[in-house]
Amino acid sequence: MTVAPHDIDPARFLEDHLAQASPDLLREMLGTFINQLLSADADQVCGASYGTISDDRINRRNGYRTRAFDTRAGTLDVKIPKLRQGTYFPEWLLERRRRAEAALTTVVATSYLLGVSTRRMDDLVKTLGITGLSKSQVSDMAKDLDDQVTAFRTRPLDVGPYSFVAADALTMKVREGGRVVKVAVLVATGVNADGYREILGLQVNSTEDGAGWLTFWRDLVARGLTGVKLVTSDAHAGLVAAAGATVGGSWQRCRTHYAANLMAVTPKSSWPWVKTLLGTVFDQPDAESVHAQFDRVLDALEHKLPRSFAHLEAAREEILAFTAFPKSIWRQIWSNNPNERLNREIRRRTDVVGIFPNRDAIIRLVGAVLAEQHDEWAEQRRYLGLDALTAARRVGEPVTEEVIEPDLRALTA
Repeated sequence: MTVAPHDIDPARFLEDHLAQASPDLLREMLGTFINQLLSADADQVCGASYGTISDDRINRRNGYRTRAFDTRAGTLDVKIPKLRQGTYFPEWLLERRRRAEAALTTVVATSYLLGVSTRRMDDLVKTLGITGLSKSQVSDMAKDLDDQVTAFRTRPLDVGPYSFVAADALTMKVREGGRVVKVAVLVATGVNADGYREILGLQVNSTEDGAGWLTFWRDLVARGLTGVKLVTSDAHAGLVAAAGATVGGSWQRCRTHYAANLMAVTPKSSWPWVKTLLGTVFDQPDAESVHAQFDRVLDALEHKLPRSFAHLEAAREEILAFTAFPKSIWRQIWSNNPNERLNREIRRRTDVVGIFPNRDAIIRLVGAVLAEQHDEWAEQRRYLGLDALTAARRVGEPVTEEVIEPDLRALTA
């Protein structure tokens, strides 16, 4: 490319602007440089430099038209040369629609993940020097994450067996059919064969019902979920039934959720006493002591609070399922509290958005948050020790006695 004669002295230009130390220095210098390149490129198309007479000339310049160009340095007013015949457009620099650089796209998409809504994104990019970024452009940028999220949600579950699994659902709002409706976001986590936590699955359903949970669990099984010994969750009937029909194992009713359920049938004046009694059950040193203390709590409630007594007695097997496993991991498996912390992180990101435009937007944002958390778990220390996992896998398995061959010489002696 033949560069047109300089209208400015580059060295002097740089020296003057560095001396001024203007905050817009980079933006102004980049704009000047781009305009010089466009001018030189247009002269090449015309066959001769601007203002010169040449037999090689095939076209003439006819002024400029301005075009906004988004860069990391800010929005530049680019001067695109006009021609007397035909049109000139620098395809090597601009697309035929307004665009942003890939680096800016990454910034916007990351901000979306951090919980910045599309309504507020325009203000954000203005602080970067970008003007007039539309909501649709922001959404298009965020869609670049779809492939990564899809790959994460559909990956094979091949680090099993997953002895311990926890499941829960969150409710979110989305626009569908011209109205705002609530949908259920189903999430499951598990502990793999190496003792690390994983995000196992994510789905969005119209309601949290048995059919939705059955589809969810079947998908996990199809992707490789095996070896489940215990599923921890709240008492949603559809969740529990679907898990039992697909992944098997026993069910641990979350002790935190159960405490709230028990208080619902307990007079408010007795809440402190009953909560204290229930807490003593989980403070015991071994499984035998847990069951013995449970019996004592039942005895204390039977005549004073018969409704609470009946409720607790009926839930015995559900809330004490953890006692079949090693004591060292009880705290990790007897409640959904670890998943509640994950839910708070999801809520922190999604509450800023408020109402999602569609279900794909929910999967995009929540899926990206979960993928991020999944990576963090992989870099942390083991969630469960390998010795405890090995012992847990033997729970429920038939005990094989060692066969001792008789000493035939002793029998014939």
